Amino acid sequence: MMSPMLPVFADPKTDFVFKRIFGAEPNKHLLVDLLNALLELEGEQRIADLTYLSAEQRVPVAELKLSIVDVKCRDHAGREYVVEMQILNVEAFEKRVVYNVSKAYVMQIHGGEHYLDLSDVVGVTICDFELWPQPPQPGGPAVPMLSRWRMQEQNQGALALSQVQYVFLELPKYTKGAAAESTVERWAHFFRVAENLEVVPQELAEEPFRTALEQARTAGFTSAEWDTYDRAKISEQDARGAISLAERQGEARGEARGEARGEARGFARGQEQGRGEGLAEGLRDGIRGVCQALEIEMSAEREAALAGMEGAELKNLKARLLRERRWQLPVSAPAPP
Repeated sequence: MMSPMLPVFADPKTDFVFKRIFGAEPNKHLLVDLLNALLELEGEQRIADLTYLSAEQRVPVAELKLSIVDVKCRDHAGREYVVEMQILNVEAFEKRVVYNVSKAYVMQIHGGEHYLDLSDVVGVTICDFELWPQPPQPGGPAVPMLSRWRMQEQNQGALALSQVQYVFLELPKYTKGAAAESTVERWAHFFRVAENLEVVPQELAEEPFRTALEQARTAGFTSAEWDTYDRAKISEQDARGAISLAERQGEARGEARGEARGEARGFARGQEQGRGEGLAEGLRDGIRGVCQALEIEMSAEREAALAGMEGAELKNLKARLLRERRWQLPVSAPAPP
């Protein structure tokens, strides 16, 4: 019996491979290049050197065990970076990022130490999903693949309070394939295609991408390293499978309840009208089931918004939940007062 063929390159988005590439001292230049590109630093502002921080400084958040990996470091100027890779979208993800980066900021000093000892912290998050898939308001500005966030005075637009900043790279927004032009685009392309490559392609043949691919080459893995990587991929697939199954079960329950309630109401109020009301209620049940599977809290305001929606609005909400795996009010109806 033939053994399954191993991939030539491992997925750089998994915990073990991401840290093998960007979290090891011999490969420090790869992380320097990635940060300089994502922060768009030029000239004297470019990072010249990094020091890795102890893994013990990581913030223990139970919900982040599976889907988030991080590397923490400090540059030659004293600024700290929290570099994260997020595979799965989860409810309140942005709040978790803010918490993680803010915690890294305040953990720099202890009781009795001076605030002057605090260094700036930059959170760099690479997402394997669209965090902002469309403008937050109709006609509003779209969030680009690479976005940078900091404090801004709302009346005149002055920038200040830059002690904590955020950078996001949303990988699905990269659509050029092998036609990458900038360094940022090449990094996005690298993360998207590495695990499916059989040879080093021309667009990734130059440094630092060639070295990054060599670090992901599975032929260099020990048996223990391959087992670690294999378990990480299995855990990821298990998580995706559990969510998919829960989605299907939630939809099926909603449809079944809707049909039953529709038929029951049909005797008293007209079959077509009754079935429509029952299907709407079934959709609400299905949405609740999907929210439960995705660990999306059904707050009182969300229940109120759900009760005020009908047919098309409910279908739109369900589709959006399945696509974005989060619920932001308003969705298709205004939030209750």
